[in-house]
Amino acid sequence: MKIGLYFGSFNPVHIGHLIIASFIANNTPLDQVWFVISPQNPLKKKGSLLNEQHRKHLIDLSIDGEKKLRTSNVEFKLPQPSYTIDTLTYLDEKYPQHHFSIIMGSDSYHNIKRWKNYEILLANYEIYIYQRPGFMISNTLNARVTLLNAPLLDISSTHIRNLIHLKKSIRFLVPDLVKEEIEKHQYYK
Repeated sequence: MKIGLYFGSFNPVHIGHLIIASFIANNTPLDQVWFVISPQNPLKKKGSLLNEQHRKHLIDLSIDGEKKLRTSNVEFKLPQPSYTIDTLTYLDEKYPQHHFSIIMGSDSYHNIKRWKNYEILLANYEIYIYQRPGFMISNTLNARVTLLNAPLLDISSTHIRNLIHLKKSIRFLVPDLVKEEIEKHQYYK
């Protein structure tokens, strides 16, 4: 099975994440897209991260019934901070029957040289890149790259957390079930 790994903090998951995952799952040769929830991104501060189990639950609520989308808690069991190459090495050993690819935005690809063992990633894994404004890819660094024009929304998890803090509505930015769960448990307050 061909699996695309969509790494992120998803703090919280929002409509933009879901549109990208659905687009890639339905417009590429991938059989599934897995949301890989990062407990700690080495390039970001831990600060306002909601517990990883809660973030996973919010994604599970969002993708319930979607056969081509699933969540993965693989990084919860690995040393922190999470490094993509370590996660891929672990997944390759655990699931030798699958072929894993990486999904990322062109903004992240611009920082790929800052990633641990990025040369190994580029040499051994196909990368699906969704284009973000202002981050056009002109040099693929000889990697197996597929550039995609996925529909993008200018939404960020940071903006959603700020709205919650300011007691403003997040309706239409996150799925209704996610909004209800955030309000019920007073996440991000």
